[in-house]
Amino acid sequence: GVLRPLRSASLPTRLATLAADLAALVERHQPDIACVEDVFVSANARSALVLGQARGVALAALGAARVPLVEYAPTRIKQGVTGSGRAAKNQVQRSVRRLLTLERMPPTDAADALAAAICHANAGALEGLKRPARRRSTRGGATLRVRRAR
Repeated sequence: GVLRPLRSASLPTRLATLAADLAALVERHQPDIACVEDVFVSANARSALVLGQARGVALAALGAARVPLVEYAPTRIKQGVTGSGRAAKNQVQRSVRRLLTLERMPPTDAADALAAAICHANAGALEGLKRPARRRSTRGGATLRVRRAR
């Protein structure tokens, strides 16, 4: 789903509604972790400001509930679900629908949130695939542990 405060309400009221609704969701579902999209630069300064305020409310609600948070760059999220970091919104929607075998196309906001969750789930799965340290001999017969950089 998508949290949608009334557009006709004032900005402070919409932000307060968003905070209350998010707090209720966190209380009901008790998530182990949350992931969000990193801040990105918008062409429209007003839209970027309002988005930043809503994002701040979300981060504060998660922080108040002590839910750990990870952030991903928009390009990483898109890359993770579509194969391209420059994918369009409708490509993300289609990929999320296909990956989750949804009956209907999710709204763009819901698709973005689901894409972030998919990105995080895949990142966690990949953490377990790290190569173990390997041993390499040196001239003096001693061994040297070599770890691959992340």
